[in-house]
Amino acid sequence: MIEFLGYLLFVLASGYYLITNLQWYSYKLGRVLFHHTKPLWNIIYFIIPLALYILASHLWKMGIVVSLLYIGMLYFWYRGLDKPLVWTGRIKRFFVPLVVFALLFWFVAECTFVIAPFIAAWIASLLIEKILFLGYKAKAKAKIEGMKDLIVVGITASYGKTSIKNFLAHILQGSFRTYATPRSVNTLGGIMKDINDDLPNNTQVYIVEMGARVKGDILEITTFVNPEYAIVGKIGPAHIEYFKTLDAISATKLEILQSNRLKEAWLHESTMVNASQNIHIFGPNITDVVSTLDSTSFMLDGTRYEVPILGEFHAINLAAAISVAITLGLDQETIKKRLKTLKATPHRLERIDAGGKLILDDSFNGNIDGMMASFALASTYKGRKVVITPGLVEAGEELNIQVAKKANEVFDVVVVTGGLNLAIFEKYVDHDKLIKLSQKSQMQDMLIKHTKAGDLILFANDAPSFI
Repeated sequence: MIEFLGYLLFVLASGYYLITNLQWYSYKLGRVLFHHTKPLWNIIYFIIPLALYILASHLWKMGIVVSLLYIGMLYFWYRGLDKPLVWTGRIKRFFVPLVVFALLFWFVAECTFVIAPFIAAWIASLLIEKILFLGYKAKAKAKIEGMKDLIVVGITASYGKTSIKNFLAHILQGSFRTYATPRSVNTLGGIMKDINDDLPNNTQVYIVEMGARVKGDILEITTFVNPEYAIVGKIGPAHIEYFKTLDAISATKLEILQSNRLKEAWLHESTMVNASQNIHIFGPNITDVVSTLDSTSFMLDGTRYEVPILGEFHAINLAAAISVAITLGLDQETIKKRLKTLKATPHRLERIDAGGKLILDDSFNGNIDGMMASFALASTYKGRKVVITPGLVEAGEELNIQVAKKANEVFDVVVVTGGLNLAIFEKYVDHDKLIKLSQKSQMQDMLIKHTKAGDLILFANDAPSFI
């Protein structure tokens, strides 16, 4: 009985570790095994405990000891996470088969290989999710096709697609019953769930954000919602580790043009596509951008627009949103009026005044262009400047060297969170201004110790603890 308890505890504990990592990496087993940003975690929290459990249980019948020690290890690992396991339906549908297979393997097959229940449960859960996926997809497809007067606007980009979506939704509200995919929901599964659960039946304009990790992702969403209007924002090296080249990224984003209901599309000049009758290129028509710590203004096709949000790069995102709004029938005065009440997308160069400090929260902006723009904006501040950043995630060394050099040039204090790009910052940032922050739990103490009233504090990008 003690041996069985040790076996069951180890199966559940290792299953907890593995499924937590799978949830972080969108349930892609290959990414967890071969592209984990902290591969040592797999060795420390899985491979070594597994080897010790096998030795202890087969040689000394002491597997229960290793299992209890392993659970203790995972407890302290869990306490250090800022993104712990979320108990979704999918997670529950994994653990139920895991327990069932653990019992079957032990009592029926007399198999004590602890990975076997996980493999069987993982295969079973994939089959369950596939069946559920097809059902959800059919239901969502029927709903969206039944909304005969619905206008769908699809938005994709390397950078700024969430901001474009939010800006367009804000401009259109009041003229149309508008609904946009929430937060950063941009996968086919997330969009299907959104349609089934939350898309109001009387919606007139549905704005759909589309994200991609591999070739075909945008096409899959496009052929599902078939937007009449499409926006492809700026193309850049976001997720370059998956796509390998900028051409592959651009080609994937341009899959949105394959909608069989497409009427018009607006493509940023970085897509390198030529204009045609229904393809409009934006970027060159944006001029005279003025960005301050209070507002941003720019000229678009000869008309000046001003918004109470920060960041020169937002001129690109706003230009796309304004162009679609004009096509849908809104006049310039209405658009200008709505822009006056526009609020920044949370955590994307969001200004917060607190405790005599000016805080710029750009923690959800993880691309080189956005980071350089936030640094440039911070440089206009006359007082002491502090940046808190992990650098760029899913980007090459060259771009992070660029970030470190610019941070050293602009800021009086450079706080590096985590170890992902620490070596680069140590090389290119002056030693007397560099602060290393290994745990986010240390953030409050660091801010008290190293910042003061009158400082500008920029949170530039963020990375969860598993990165």
